[in-house]
Amino acid sequence: EFTDRLLDITMMAADHQLLARVQLDRLFLMDAIVSVMFGLLSLLSPHHIIAALNGGAYNHGAHEALRLYGCLRLALGWIILHLRCVDDGKFRRTVCESLCACYALQSLAVLRAQFTDRANIINWIAIIVLIGVGSCYGRFRFGKGGELIKVYELPMSTMKSAQ
Repeated sequence: EFTDRLLDITMMAADHQLLARVQLDRLFLMDAIVSVMFGLLSLLSPHHIIAALNGGAYNHGAHEALRLYGCLRLALGWIILHLRCVDDGKFRRTVCESLCACYALQSLAVLRAQFTDRANIINWIAIIVLIGVGSCYGRFRFGKGGELIKVYELPMSTMKSAQ
């Protein structure tokens, strides 16, 4: 009976780890799709849309900055899309930590713009989305003591990392 109970606990833990893996892979997929779409839209945005977003006046510097940001979003989306196949738990944790920090910093930058420049509803939407996505990555990195992403290490790799 004790071994049956132990087996049940082990199976529940394995199911929980598998569920967390599937959920993180879904988050990666969603983030990758949105990043690629936003990157393409930013990269290919016509002059008149940039002028409309800027209050009617075209700003070449802002347009180029948006295009460069679009290139970064495209690259990030491509990386995240292919990250779903990576099994290295330490790497996945590091990526979640980095993306959590990245989205937090982006939300702070937009929040600053909201209070120092013309306030608009688009900024509030961006702030909410950025905080939401960053929180999702934070949940995987820091939730349950950081144990949502399972890391399997052999004893030798632990000894090497301590040196």
